[in-house]
Amino acid sequence: MSAVAQENSQPLNFYRPDYFVKTPTMRSPEYVQLSTAAAITLGLIPGVMHRTSCTNCLNLLMTYPEGCRANCTYCGLARHREESRDYADRNFIRVDWPTVRVDEMLERIAKNGDKGQFQRMCISMITHPDSDHDTQVMLKRWMEVAPHIPASILSNPTTMDKQDLIDLKAMGADIFTVALDAVTPEIFERTRGKTVQSPHSWDKYWQTIEWAAEIYGPEKFGAHLICGMGETEQEILAVCQKMKDLGGHNHMFAFFPEKGSMMEDWDAVPQDHWRRVQLGRFLIDYAGGRYEDMEFDQYGRVLGFGYPQAELEDIIDSGKPFQTSGCPGKDDEEVSACNRPYGDSSPSDIRSFPFALNREDVEIVRRQMRLQDLQFPG
Repeated sequence: MSAVAQENSQPLNFYRPDYFVKTPTMRSPEYVQLSTAAAITLGLIPGVMHRTSCTNCLNLLMTYPEGCRANCTYCGLARHREESRDYADRNFIRVDWPTVRVDEMLERIAKNGDKGQFQRMCISMITHPDSDHDTQVMLKRWMEVAPHIPASILSNPTTMDKQDLIDLKAMGADIFTVALDAVTPEIFERTRGKTVQSPHSWDKYWQTIEWAAEIYGPEKFGAHLICGMGETEQEILAVCQKMKDLGGHNHMFAFFPEKGSMMEDWDAVPQDHWRRVQLGRFLIDYAGGRYEDMEFDQYGRVLGFGYPQAELEDIIDSGKPFQTSGCPGKDDEEVSACNRPYGDSSPSDIRSFPFALNREDVEIVRRQMRLQDLQFPG
């Protein structure tokens, strides 16, 4: 039976992106999109992930036929794609996001369909007039069924006010995050501001981060940062330190040219640039490192981390700085539950490792980071 016929005869429980059928009408809060890894984990689609048992986080994405009304240049969900792809068929962070009826998803969660694998759930908002209200509806329903699995909110500051953050916390949101993405005002404006006919504002995003610091408190808020959109290593690590000083965490993504986005012809972030930023971010977030102690060259590249070398070697050997960064799980606060398998690279050139690194992986990372070119103090 075709997707269209199913829609006409009974509620559609699941839709996998398909460019050869008419996309059915699916709207939050009755429907929600979820990552490919989460769909595999819940048994909605078959599949395996390279060297990992999919994901420990159920990543959800609000969905509307009108789509996201923002126009961020690096995003596969951007408004400029509406002439070529229906919203539910667009790729996002490299993969398809199938759509599931919320009743179906919650029933599977209630029946332990994830086999205890999910350590966290995250609702990702989009820029849409209904997203604020529907996110609260989604969170309320989640807390009724699965309060034992902590909930994060990946927010849309553009449409929110302070009371929204207060309400979400009161309803059970454990962690609140902001997808700042661009780390300088100039890059923010060029990639997601009025320059590209997008509604987002650098000042509003930072205001929302400050609200989150006040309302959610230390270790309960964070920012997504994308490395490789034209900033220097020095600039992105300065933002990491600012977030840490506010009490938050930094969730780092390697820029990958998303197919269909306005930046699809950009190069991915260079390996050495990315690895040094990953290490610097980890030192700041978890190891007492300080941006002010780091040394940079005239191009903003890290020359030294300002950290005792023996201790630095141990941290590198642990592999943790190079795993996916995000909201924590229950096993280790330094390791993200949200491992987003291959969301910023292919398995043949892993940028964010969705699993613990072995000795061979660490040696590859060391070569990529070019630490032999750096001078360590102490």
